[in-house]
Amino acid sequence: MMNHPKMKYTYVGVDSHKDTHTAVFLDCFFEKIAETVVDNMPSEFGAFLSKAEKFKMEGTTLLFGLEDISAYGRMLAVFLKNNGQAVKHVNALLVARERRNRNITEKTDSIDAECAARVLLSKFNELPDAQPDDKYWVLRTLVVRRGFVVKNNISLKNHLHSLLTHHYPNYRSFFKEIDGPTSLAFFMWYPSPSTLDGVTAEELAELLGGPSNGKVGMKKAQEILDSLQDTAVPFQELRDDAVQSTIRQIQFNLRELGRLEETLETALSWFDTTLTTMAGIDTVSASQLLSCIGDIKRFPTPAKLAQYAGIAPVHYSSGKKDRLFANKRGNRELNSLLFLLAGRLVMTFGSANKVINPFFYEYYHRKMSEGKTKRQALKCVQRRIVNILWSMLTHGKEYINPIPYNLPDEVKNQIK
Repeated sequence: MMNHPKMKYTYVGVDSHKDTHTAVFLDCFFEKIAETVVDNMPSEFGAFLSKAEKFKMEGTTLLFGLEDISAYGRMLAVFLKNNGQAVKHVNALLVARERRNRNITEKTDSIDAECAARVLLSKFNELPDAQPDDKYWVLRTLVVRRGFVVKNNISLKNHLHSLLTHHYPNYRSFFKEIDGPTSLAFFMWYPSPSTLDGVTAEELAELLGGPSNGKVGMKKAQEILDSLQDTAVPFQELRDDAVQSTIRQIQFNLRELGRLEETLETALSWFDTTLTTMAGIDTVSASQLLSCIGDIKRFPTPAKLAQYAGIAPVHYSSGKKDRLFANKRGNRELNSLLFLLAGRLVMTFGSANKVINPFFYEYYHRKMSEGKTKRQALKCVQRRIVNILWSMLTHGKEYINPIPYNLPDEVKNQIK
């Protein structure tokens, strides 16, 4: 008598948290065998594995299903893989769906661990193997860190704007960017008009000339001095200190962003990727794409990657009705990155409206001429980009832009 493949394993669902992991053991008939809790400390993982060996059914092999393999559960996943254990990644949405399907209104670590084990048992052929690759994990850490600094700097810029509008309501007329080196230097030295008392146009021009590399001088200095109004309030020095403190934080963040982008460039070299050969993808966007996609081997076809990114349409059919709907699931961060990249590749720039990428420009406008909306045409561009990115990551080929044939003559002349 031949045993069913599912009878070869004891299924271990693990619910991971900052301090502890809860593990529930099931046999192939969904019967609960045991439950245990282990501290989230590498020194405790050996004892956990020894205990797990005692719990498993005779003649079976342990199969672990972890809901989290990138944060709190990552250390355990790495330990189990390094010790020859089979580890699957059980998506948190599947665990939540299993809990709802069983009509369980409570939510506890024990219930979640058992639901993870049940998903592992019912879908173990479909679930991906856990691949806690250090390269991608470190790259993801750097990308997330940069994103946090960028968001923090946006908040600081908005705060600085609110501080400056009282004393310099027209500051945008002489500084286009509030966080430019010239504007930050000016506001650091002169946080309010009262601090400019007695300052000559020559002195101010000298200050502005340094950070602007001589591009800003006497004309701008005189313009600033002529536009000043007395806006001093009681305890003005405290408001000035708040402005200077905010600027110091912004300057620190800008230096940190520069350092992080240098580190990202080093990290990107680990992957020997050709993504930056495509116009519109720099070191930062290549790092963001790679950190979201991970190992391209997870996606055997471009269609799988498109589905993961939430670009491929969702198919609904019932009887004679057959419809396609936009996919609102998938990796939304990757979807957003591809949307921004698509928008960048179909743009023109400069007074001559020079086309950035003639191939995608023609493709986008061809889809528009077919009756698609701008959003739908951009979705088509996204899908085409996915095919190209998948090929570049899979085969390591550099990007070569094909020359389109249906371009206006003025656009064709821009192609060298």
